[in-house]
Amino acid sequence: MSEPGYDPLVVAERIRPLVVRGVLRRYYRLVRGGKWYGGIATADCTGCNLRCVFCWSGYPRDHPTTGRFYSPEEVFSALERCARRCKYRLLRVSGNEPTLGWEHLLRLMELIEEDGRYLFILETNGTIIGSDSKYARDLSKFTCVHVRVSLKGASEQEFHQLTGAKPSAFQLQLKALEHLLNYGVPCHPAVMLSFSSKEALRQLRSRLQAIDSVLIEEFEEEYVFLYPHVVQRLRRAGIKPHTAFYPDKIPKNLI
Repeated sequence: MSEPGYDPLVVAERIRPLVVRGVLRRYYRLVRGGKWYGGIATADCTGCNLRCVFCWSGYPRDHPTTGRFYSPEEVFSALERCARRCKYRLLRVSGNEPTLGWEHLLRLMELIEEDGRYLFILETNGTIIGSDSKYARDLSKFTCVHVRVSLKGASEQEFHQLTGAKPSAFQLQLKALEHLLNYGVPCHPAVMLSFSSKEALRQLRSRLQAIDSVLIEEFEEEYVFLYPHVVQRLRRAGIKPHTAFYPDKIPKNLI
């Protein structure tokens, strides 16, 4: 009997031609500063292979041809100017799923590595990295990268409820962490807990512990931010978070 839901790896193959053209990658916003991580320069890409009901970046996710294509050099130049102006030491690509444009991403990190002044935070849902250890192997050659794997819920069932993807794809997210650690790539899990039960969280911690205790030490809690369009999407889906925050009332420990 087949699982309910879509395969995020199949969706990735469908979305990739819309957001990648050789080494070029499509972005809808280039670039912005921000208070996250204590201050970070951010370029926002389009296109994702998950359909999270709580996603704050809904339009460019659902309309991946939004924006235009940029080269890695253009993206780095914009990030570097922003970081220098704001005195940041952190850079990232956010907004959707950066790993869809793998060659673009690797070249961008090469430029950051060559510069030597910045740390790149790779925010990812992990499904692509979890599908093949070669992605972690590629990342292992860089000293400038830290990977934040955003787990969509604490279990297969929550993952399916929140993303619509098949439940077993949740294991790709855990596998991503395993691949990264096996290749010595600094990483940590950030877990969406707005919809999780205490028991589901307990079981997830046990699963992470079985991979490596460092994942418990570096465990990051993530919660829904109630932007108006997110509230509407949650209401349409009939899903109510037990813990959530309005954008102007986010606790400092979550920033």
